[in-house]
Amino acid sequence: MLKGDRRRIELAFSLLFTLPGTPMIQYGDEIGIWDDLSLPERECARTAMQWSGADYGGFSRSPRRVVPIVDDETYGYTKMNVADQRRDPNSLLNWTERRIRARKELPEIGWGQCDVLDIEPSSVLGLRFTWRDVSLVTLHNFCDRRQEVRFEVGTRDGTRLYDVFDEDHSKADEAGRHRVVLEPFMHKWLRVGSSDTTPMRSRL
Repeated sequence: MLKGDRRRIELAFSLLFTLPGTPMIQYGDEIGIWDDLSLPERECARTAMQWSGADYGGFSRSPRRVVPIVDDETYGYTKMNVADQRRDPNSLLNWTERRIRARKELPEIGWGQCDVLDIEPSSVLGLRFTWRDVSLVTLHNFCDRRQEVRFEVGTRDGTRLYDVFDEDHSKADEAGRHRVVLEPFMHKWLRVGSSDTTPMRSRL
């Protein structure tokens, strides 16, 4: 559905891992596996897992193959598989694993109260999660254009935001508002108040 657009795939996964509730992905999504639209109904998304570039994608050594496998010249198992992506630090698999680890380290997403931030433009979704006096802000730009957003966190320690994945941190202006620039389909996870909020958690 996303035609292999890495930006949109990452945006979709980031939303999946940060919206309230339990995230769930189907096997193969973590490497960007494609569907075989020549197969009927839901079978198009139930192809064999592409573990490696070996025969039949390393899925099975059985001479009788019941489950079809994607054998496309661009997205088939010889071009897109777990073994290759494990060795590539910039692969979608390693990107996804990093987001999953971060999600587990941020219990405020799963257990905290979720509030929608008042943000303009409307193409950007801003959420604030708060649990045990610790907050996290997530931003998702659904637009195919660069967007500049200004917003207030709404917490007593909200003057500083620390990016979970890079060094693009934010300091609020004198009015307490942050200015964050988001590239097309970009997302950000921002810790509120400190780069490591674990010691700040208190039992309320």
